[in-house]
Amino acid sequence: MAEQAATKEKKSPVRTIVIILVLLVAGYFGYKKINFVLTHETTDNAQIETQITPVLPRVAGYVKSISVKDYDSVKTGQLVVELDDAELQTQLLEMEADYRQAEVDVVNAKAALNNAVVSLRVNKGNIDLSQMRRKKAEDDLKRDQSLYADQAITKKQLDDSKFNLETAGQQVENSKTDLTAAESRIAVLQANIQKAAAGLDVKKAKIEQTKLKLTYTKIYSPQAGKIGKKNVSEGQYVQAGTPLFSIVNDTTYWVIANFKENQLKKLYPGKEVDIEIDAFPDQKIKGTIESLSDATGAKFSLLPPDNASGNFVKVTQRVPVKIQIKDIDKYRKMLRAGLSVFVSAEVK
Repeated sequence: MAEQAATKEKKSPVRTIVIILVLLVAGYFGYKKINFVLTHETTDNAQIETQITPVLPRVAGYVKSISVKDYDSVKTGQLVVELDDAELQTQLLEMEADYRQAEVDVVNAKAALNNAVVSLRVNKGNIDLSQMRRKKAEDDLKRDQSLYADQAITKKQLDDSKFNLETAGQQVENSKTDLTAAESRIAVLQANIQKAAAGLDVKKAKIEQTKLKLTYTKIYSPQAGKIGKKNVSEGQYVQAGTPLFSIVNDTTYWVIANFKENQLKKLYPGKEVDIEIDAFPDQKIKGTIESLSDATGAKFSLLPPDNASGNFVKVTQRVPVKIQIKDIDKYRKMLRAGLSVFVSAEVK
């Protein structure tokens, strides 16, 4: 009986069939794997990218109100944060009062110039009058000299005529000096008007600048999308340029795949690739290469490697490749910036 059972076991083909099936399946999948490796360039050093815009205040101040919560959806131009503008409003009132005072200064400077112009006319009239008096004194002197020669007047009368002529001449010179001083004063007053007008323009510019800063106290969303985690709370003092939070553009996505330098030979813009998201491995997504970077990723690092110094160790470099996602509207709900993906490109 034992010999009979052994003979039956030997003749049973089950084990052989199982072994053959296992070998066939392993061979089939092994062939597919080898064939895939030989005909495709792949990389898992890739992730989904999108436009992320930081929201930054353009002026410093205390946060008055926040209109959004973490991960809220926002529209372009939507008010998201408002800063307290009380201090800027007070500064604006002070500047406007200062501006009105500067306007009065300009009016005063113009009035002073007008007075100087009137004085100049008076000085010119005084010169004409002095010249007329000098001419009369000259005529009187000539007449008195003739009378003195005829002994019709005394020596004192002749001396008085000479004195009157000298006095009239000096008055003419004094009037000319006054005219020169008046003309110089007019030049100074004209410069004062220009200075006052320039100061007025400076104050006006500062007022406009303060009004512009007041508009910056209301911070609006620069683009549509979803905000990330907030880094600000109401009542907090923020400096200009401090990141409050970021807005993720949830309408446009692409893939950045970092292929090795020895994989680039058959990769070119327009080539179709397959994309597999780690979070959704059952979804087969098609994409198209849009562009290849003109520099390796290492060149964009904070401290790019310098192979000319130290001991050289050759490291295979990676080149960023930008890939556009086909039918993006179909997959938009599952796409998230930063998700890891697997990219393969057929190169046979």
